[in-house]
Amino acid sequence: METIKERILREGRSGEGGILKVDGIMSHQVDTNFIMDVAKEFVQRFQDCEIDKVITIEASGIPPALMVAHLLGVPMIYAKKKQPDTMSNALTVEVFSYTRNEPSIVSLSRDYLHKGDKVLFIDDFLANGNAAGGIMYLVEQAGAELVGMGFIIEKAFQPGGDYLRGKGIRVESLAKIDALDEYETKSI
Repeated sequence: METIKERILREGRSGEGGILKVDGIMSHQVDTNFIMDVAKEFVQRFQDCEIDKVITIEASGIPPALMVAHLLGVPMIYAKKKQPDTMSNALTVEVFSYTRNEPSIVSLSRDYLHKGDKVLFIDDFLANGNAAGGIMYLVEQAGAELVGMGFIIEKAFQPGGDYLRGKGIRVESLAKIDALDEYETKSI
């Protein structure tokens, strides 16, 4: 766990508007050893849950969600930020992207998320909780059960964590960032 935090502190760089860049380990280039350590930690934290599927939103959530699903021996599904023409029978929701500063329609095929599925959401960041809220809506619409949400990094200075916990969602964050300045990550 400490090595995960150390990597984020060492390699994370803050950008304008409260953006934390960790491109070299998980957001552009993926350090598979780092992501495997992350996945093992999530599996340990959610070991008391029955999980049928792991879910995420493309794109940066896919590597950790895939590794978690692999370790659990369950399928991983991801919501797409643009509904393909080939996806019929889709669940959709509009989600505002903090990083891109724009909304997108997120879609997920009903063919892969079913009533009664026990689902674990894994993502790279928790900031305002927009992506997480969208997933909650899709899971609810499918009649599935959200057993928890895991985030590699939670920006504790933004309202997402409080929002989700206030809704009674089990949230596990591997690193909580208390503040960012212009050049470095502060206080994990």
